[in-house]
Amino acid sequence: MDPKLGGVLRKTFIVLIFVLWAGEALAQIVESDERAQMNVDEGLSFSKDSLFLLNFRFRMQNRAGVNTLSGDELTVKDFEMRVRRLRLRLDGFVGNPKLQYYIQLAFSKADLDLETTGIAQPIRDAVLYYFVNDNFYVGFGQSKLPGNRQRVISSGNLQFADRSIANAYLTIDRDFGFFLYKTIPLKGPSFVQLKGVVSTGDGRNASAINAGLAYTGRIEYLPFGGFTNVGDFSEGDLEYEYTPKLSLGMTLSTNLKATRTGGQLGPELFDSRNMTSFFVDGMFKYVGWAVLGEYMQRSSPDPITTNEEGDIRFVQVGKGFNTQVSKMINRKMELAMRYSRVVPDKSITGLQDRIDEALIGYSYYINGHRIKLQANFGYKWLEGLYQIDNTGNSFTGMFQVEFGI
Repeated sequence: MDPKLGGVLRKTFIVLIFVLWAGEALAQIVESDERAQMNVDEGLSFSKDSLFLLNFRFRMQNRAGVNTLSGDELTVKDFEMRVRRLRLRLDGFVGNPKLQYYIQLAFSKADLDLETTGIAQPIRDAVLYYFVNDNFYVGFGQSKLPGNRQRVISSGNLQFADRSIANAYLTIDRDFGFFLYKTIPLKGPSFVQLKGVVSTGDGRNASAINAGLAYTGRIEYLPFGGFTNVGDFSEGDLEYEYTPKLSLGMTLSTNLKATRTGGQLGPELFDSRNMTSFFVDGMFKYVGWAVLGEYMQRSSPDPITTNEEGDIRFVQVGKGFNTQVSKMINRKMELAMRYSRVVPDKSITGLQDRIDEALIGYSYYINGHRIKLQANFGYKWLEGLYQIDNTGNSFTGMFQVEFGI
């Protein structure tokens, strides 16, 4: 990274932290997956007067999926039949309601990162929060970075079985560090949310690797006030918002001396690299309709690394786009459509293909996002060549059951 650009980013982050500390305006905003939940309608709760609170919840995702060999050859290439996610979540407070904790453990093979790193990582979240007031709180530990919206949305609150291909390629993920959150009310019902993190940049449960850190800042603007039940971080308008609701967000993250192909995710690079990620996203909901849009970009001045044997590993640089439109048919059923695209940067031409994907999904909500049935069907094509006889194109289908408390 250019030293001048790095200096500007660090100064910008310092200004953001100052703004986060400034002001005393109050408005209760409950973040999904970004703070402990004190009022839980689902799950089990244990408490002892005002000294202790424990909320206990679990959820699992069981799925069966299929991918074809190609677009014009519908022979099965592979089946995906497994427990995709199995998680336990614990949150509450000890001693003082202002001092809260949030712990999330994972048990399935994919959730343990065994498929990508070969090292079991059961700890997804382990973070302590201190609430200065309802409008300003800080955290210390391991949790999700405030990256693109779909990444921050819980995997249990999705309209499709998985997040988009753009998210898979360009997102930033969980990290260990210091987290700051501030809400600033504006005129009328509108408000702004500011989020900032200084973290290791190396992802979950990382060891001491080098002197590099990651700096992440995000701003969200809600011009029409808050969504019902924090719906700006939950896909689909299950609440049937009776007035239009809109949330616009922007994130900038710089990761210095990153050691993995996706910063916090992916295989290890052969040498550390600086990288910058940028996201713009929005969520709109009104009377059963929901629209999600995201633009993502990652850059690095020198993305390719090699070892002595000539093997190549590269930073996943490029641009991505994801949009989803959905409509509740009634209070239980929903139809959704998604189009996603990943366009690698020219610096890694020949190493990574452009990928486009279109999906249609159906969800039946038995108990909101906690208990639901989902079915997805889609088509993926490479290099912008959508014809079904193009090499590498394929169809995919998935059935999934989400069950939890």
